[in-house]
Amino acid sequence: MKKLTHVEDSAPTFGLGEVQEARFANDELATEHTGVSYHRLKGGKRHAFAHRHENAEEVYVVLAGSGRVKLDDEIVGLEALDAIRVAPGVTRAFEAGSDGIELLAFGPRHDGDGEVIQNWWTD
Repeated sequence: MKKLTHVEDSAPTFGLGEVQEARFANDELATEHTGVSYHRLKGGKRHAFAHRHENAEEVYVVLAGSGRVKLDDEIVGLEALDAIRVAPGVTRAFEAGSDGIELLAFGPRHDGDGEVIQNWWTD
């Protein structure tokens, strides 16, 4: 068992501490096939980059707050306890409402199955 807020925040390591928290619990939970992460975006902030997976689907659950997610060309509003499935191949990024947004993400782990897309959500 591990409290997700006690997992190391990797955002500051990549210079993103002013925007978000990103806590990946796979090692602490010794997961073999499932990825689990906790994300918190500060009020009015957007993920610094988008990403997509070739093989893995992910499910995101909004724990608290509100915001939006951009899925390819579609933008969807989110609020607490909304859950959204993101299919393989879909590019995604989140944006927090004024009070921020807290997300739980989980899905199958596929080593090397992730692509980061810089400067993707620019409006």
